[in-house]
Amino acid sequence: MKVFIFDSAKCNGCYGCQLACKDEHVDNDWSPIALPQPDTGHFWCKMNETTHGQTPKVRVEYKPTFCNHCDNAPCIAAAPDAVYKREDGLVIVDPEKAKGNKALVDACPYGAIYWNEELSVPQKCTGCVHLVDEGMLPHCVDLCATGALRFGEEEEFADEIADAELLTDAAHGGRIYYKNLPKLFISGDVWDPEPDEIIQGATVSLSDDFGVLATATTDGFGDFWFKKLDSGSYVVTVEADGFVTQTKEVDLVKSLNVGDFAMKRA
Repeated sequence: MKVFIFDSAKCNGCYGCQLACKDEHVDNDWSPIALPQPDTGHFWCKMNETTHGQTPKVRVEYKPTFCNHCDNAPCIAAAPDAVYKREDGLVIVDPEKAKGNKALVDACPYGAIYWNEELSVPQKCTGCVHLVDEGMLPHCVDLCATGALRFGEEEEFADEIADAELLTDAAHGGRIYYKNLPKLFISGDVWDPEPDEIIQGATVSLSDDFGVLATATTDGFGDFWFKKLDSGSYVVTVEADGFVTQTKEVDLVKSLNVGDFAMKRA
């Protein structure tokens, strides 16, 4: 069974995968797998850019999304005569049998199926099976400059899949695995107002109702970071030798720069 692996830690947001998809499918007829993708409106591979945090503590997340090639695909259930799953796990919308079936667009809960108005056919990522069947890589993978996006047999990536996640509902499963997605963070900085200098080496702890979850040490800029957090309520505690301990309660809904801790001398 084939899988895609995306490693967020390696992605630099070049949008090469999205452009590669356009290059491979716009104005190119790969029948009986897919008819040409229109010039605009379709993103069979779509790079999503999300900005986390607030100035100056900001991180940008890049995450490409495709058809998930679900193991239990809702599109197959909606049109079993027009959509099929190959032996390698990739899901294909037959462009002839699906012709005129605009309802198939709404059958996908992930927005991965698009409607080609000119050709009157629903379309989506094919996994570039016309290339795969010739022993080549999907074009988006082939053009990924950093190796963030890879493709191959499930067995080859077994160790990485164990630490990866799907973006689909558990009931649907899928063939697209994501590693190192950043999730949410809490950040801030610690300083001493008297000399107007940052405090390096302060101990910062993050707690919830069950106790301390993590600790960090302020760096050479007085900054601290807690990453890969879930939404929820937290308490940030800052301790430094010779200073009064300070705390802040944080209700984390999106990544947050909690600002500065102006420490008072003990």
